[in-house]
Amino acid sequence: MQSRKHDRSDAQSQKRRNTVTRANAEATQETIERNQPVRDEDLAKARGLVDELVAELADLNNGDLVGDVMKSALKLLRDQTNRGDIKLIDKSFKELRYALRVFGPYRDTRKVSIFGSARTPEGHPDYETAAQFGRAMASAGWMIITGAGGGIMEAGHVGADTDASFGLNISLPFEQSANTVIDGDTKLVDFKYFFTRKLMFMRTSHAVVLCPGGFGTMDEGFEALTLVQTGKSVPVPIVMLEKPGGSYWKAWDEYVRDHLLAGGLISPEDLHLYKIAVNVEEAVDECKAFYKNYHSLRYTRNRLLLRLQHKPTDAQLDEIAETFADIAVEQNWRVSGPLRLERNEPDLRHLTRLSFTFNRKDHGRLRQLINRLNGLV
Repeated sequence: MQSRKHDRSDAQSQKRRNTVTRANAEATQETIERNQPVRDEDLAKARGLVDELVAELADLNNGDLVGDVMKSALKLLRDQTNRGDIKLIDKSFKELRYALRVFGPYRDTRKVSIFGSARTPEGHPDYETAAQFGRAMASAGWMIITGAGGGIMEAGHVGADTDASFGLNISLPFEQSANTVIDGDTKLVDFKYFFTRKLMFMRTSHAVVLCPGGFGTMDEGFEALTLVQTGKSVPVPIVMLEKPGGSYWKAWDEYVRDHLLAGGLISPEDLHLYKIAVNVEEAVDECKAFYKNYHSLRYTRNRLLLRLQHKPTDAQLDEIAETFADIAVEQNWRVSGPLRLERNEPDLRHLTRLSFTFNRKDHGRLRQLINRLNGLV
């Protein structure tokens, strides 16, 4: 009887794994399903109804953008997109909408993403280091984001506790489940797709901390570096952290310098995009010090606005303009208050703006500029 029950449980688990595997396969390969054409007269009627609804939305706050989403969705029928591809768009859209809703109430709170191996056991020095870091950042008023699994992810949540934790879980064939700290909490989001999950990690993080891990950790670390290096993400601290006396990130850094830098595949300034922290205190300081004076940035036409807590003196501005002339297309550095285009951000009205025409390619140097601005106070 016990054997039969065990066999039934195994069969149910295998069925769930097969279901998840088939579901994940939808995003891994272009579908070969034939398109189903929509009749012109049916599409014309639907287009008319959408146009009416878009007109109704126009007077609502952000209604114009929601209207654009609706019109783009209708074009999927015009393009005769097949069902598998539409399902990909539909599910990823739903994931992003829900995740943004979860993070919405916490926009004013700084957050740090912690990446690292799910296989690191409790009690391991790297586990304890991640837990100490999570605890220190939570004590400083930050919130912790992890992938919600075990190992380093669990350690970050253990240190921060549930109230200061977010979990971005991924559905995998081997059924990764959320750790006990975040499981059942409203700040846990389950993702089907890695790309939507990665987007939320970078979009909501004010710092990224990497602990030793496998392929996934390398992927997340290099993606963060790539996004900041290319300007597709705003600058954030990217910190490599491990147990005291460890050599994991030292060896990684040697590889970057001996092969990427020496081979001319990255610029010397790109080394400023990350920091190897030798202990928890150094990692915490790196995250917090990044926002000592610098607050955030925004582009307006061809100019970059750096929002600052403290206004630089005329002498400091002259020194900055001279030191960083190489990344300015024109030497038109300017200090001002908020611009008209920022009128929808009243909470930032008190900040000083330092603006210039950034060349949009030397982001390692931009990081050095932020470091210099933070050094003014």
